[in-house]
Amino acid sequence: MCLTGVDYFSTLGYQPGIAALAAGALSPIATLILVLLTLFGALPMYKRVAEESPHGDGSISMLEHLLLWWQGKLFVLCLIGFVATGFIITITLSAADATAHIVENPYAPHFLHGQEIAITFVLIALLGAVFLKGFGEAIGIAVALVAVYIGLNLVVVGTGFTQIVQNPSVLANWKSALLGSYSNPFLMIGAAMLVFPRLALGLSGFETGVVVMPLVKGDPDDTQKSRRGASGTRASC
Repeated sequence: MCLTGVDYFSTLGYQPGIAALAAGALSPIATLILVLLTLFGALPMYKRVAEESPHGDGSISMLEHLLLWWQGKLFVLCLIGFVATGFIITITLSAADATAHIVENPYAPHFLHGQEIAITFVLIALLGAVFLKGFGEAIGIAVALVAVYIGLNLVVVGTGFTQIVQNPSVLANWKSALLGSYSNPFLMIGAAMLVFPRLALGLSGFETGVVVMPLVKGDPDDTQKSRRGASGTRASC
């Protein structure tokens, strides 16, 4: 779960910046719609995927059965190429974003400036080295990173609320800017839906969870048709 969380949490890390650029004063509402769609749209959908693919095949294997033999195989190959491209884009974007944070940090050494491409390649290489070392090691690192990340988010959110309490005019100015552009809630929701494709990166991370499902162990007496796990309730893996 933490390995999936690294992907999803890192997306949420730069989601506010993406939303601010795409939606401006509407960004909190646009982000809220994204969160609601994640909880009530993507989550139930991938719960169904998890039930249908206990061995971690994911939605690709489900789509394969919709077509005949060769058509299904070719369709899956195209989807695998699409997924691989998506992984590369996500890894590169996350590494580049981390590089920007490193270089722009006031405590970073001066010689790092102008070396953004080299730093990005180093970060990608380190990520590859972790997975070459072993999947268990990758999960161990992910657990530590997620714990640190959640702690940092608590600090950021707490600081944000403190700033609002100390400067109430900030919240008032935001309300004025929002209501000045959108006179009623329906216009706000409609405009937020129009900018949603630019925020869709926030939905990443779920397919990774289906891929790592084979690493989840149930009870020794579990069978393919009856997978109940240690809790006594029906589990999907």
